[in-house]
Amino acid sequence: MKAYNMELTEEEIEILEGKKGETLRKAMESVVFYGDTFRAKRLVPIDGPVHLVTSFGIPLLTPVFDMMDELIDENLMTDKLFTVDPRPLDYKNVKCSLMEKFVFKIMYGKQKEYESQLKKVGLKDDDSFTCTCYLEEVGNTPKKGDILSWAESSAVVFANSVLGARTNRNSGIIELLSGIIGKTPEFGFITDEGRKANWLIELKVKTVPNAQVLGSAIGMRVIEDVPYITGLDKFLGEEIDDKTIDYLKDMGAASASNGAVGLYHVENITPEALEQGRNLLVKDYKNYTIDDEELNRIIKSYPIMWKNKGSIPKYCFIGCPHLSLNQIYEWTDKLYKGLKQNGKTQVNIPTILTAAPNVISKFKEDEIHYNKFINTGAKLSYICPLMYMNNPICAKKPIITNSNKLRTYTTARFYLDEEILEQLTK
Repeated sequence: MKAYNMELTEEEIEILEGKKGETLRKAMESVVFYGDTFRAKRLVPIDGPVHLVTSFGIPLLTPVFDMMDELIDENLMTDKLFTVDPRPLDYKNVKCSLMEKFVFKIMYGKQKEYESQLKKVGLKDDDSFTCTCYLEEVGNTPKKGDILSWAESSAVVFANSVLGARTNRNSGIIELLSGIIGKTPEFGFITDEGRKANWLIELKVKTVPNAQVLGSAIGMRVIEDVPYITGLDKFLGEEIDDKTIDYLKDMGAASASNGAVGLYHVENITPEALEQGRNLLVKDYKNYTIDDEELNRIIKSYPIMWKNKGSIPKYCFIGCPHLSLNQIYEWTDKLYKGLKQNGKTQVNIPTILTAAPNVISKFKEDEIHYNKFINTGAKLSYICPLMYMNNPICAKKPIITNSNKLRTYTTARFYLDEEILEQLTK
């Protein structure tokens, strides 16, 4: 057996020696090598289902499909049924031209086969495709202190920060293999020391800042470090209600994509900040003050990637990460009131609100609000707008969004919520 740096149990050594099969040996070896790379002391059991970031059947990912077949042939699957990131396509609600469909067929040509593989290794069900797996309607909601192995950046930062669970920003497939062996390396955010804050973020603004812009500012400054944020409780209060959860969800997603934040603490709000306060700060922490001027500077720094900056938008995407049920209700009311106020019946720009399949189903149960939403002309979809815009033809379209994550990874143009609403309803 090869030499490993971490402490291993007798059972783990037996697996690495191939005594429980070659496929399980390779799964264990991959996770152990990964842990050794980050100087993990040992492997620790995971407490909840994994969440996979690889939800798309890209034909070039041949090694992934081959690995999945090998796991399936050996009847290996995760102990707990898992969730996975959103599907890339939804032709019913996000219309595509024949040429766009042709390119998508090339890009995601193995989607059906890959989803079949996912089911055989432990996918929860056909509705388990979302980046917001932690929402109540989806059900992959960890508890405080749970050890996890997740990879999706926006889910990782939410689980660590808002729920107080413990997961590293793992790479794709490592989280699946961790689910197969039931363990993850103990380093980084799994440890007490790894959850200490390196930055004190002092918020000095007159009104509550846009969550996406605040997250962007934090992410671009601290990169992968852990920030301790003060002054936000003044606007959000000290109780975690639906509005606060939505705010922290979007702020965290922006900090994770505009930087690489996997954990943040908010004074008087998030679990560990409530328990330990500023004792979470390391001795030699850095400072960053965010005021209204700084937020305006951040917004002005965003590049406009459109070929013609004056183009009329072809699409508006709202929901990256996926929207919560509460956010769908809020946007329904905003669109309805905005249209009524401006003497219009339907939105000016084809508008897609994206959310988890289970969240959409729950919203549809409310026939009054669902019909109210449909009458605005907007659509609900379960897709990942980022995956949609990876199509080079779609990337050329002038598309607007209120998502800093979508702006960062694509050519979509960012606008504040009120600016988006004005374009849709005026």
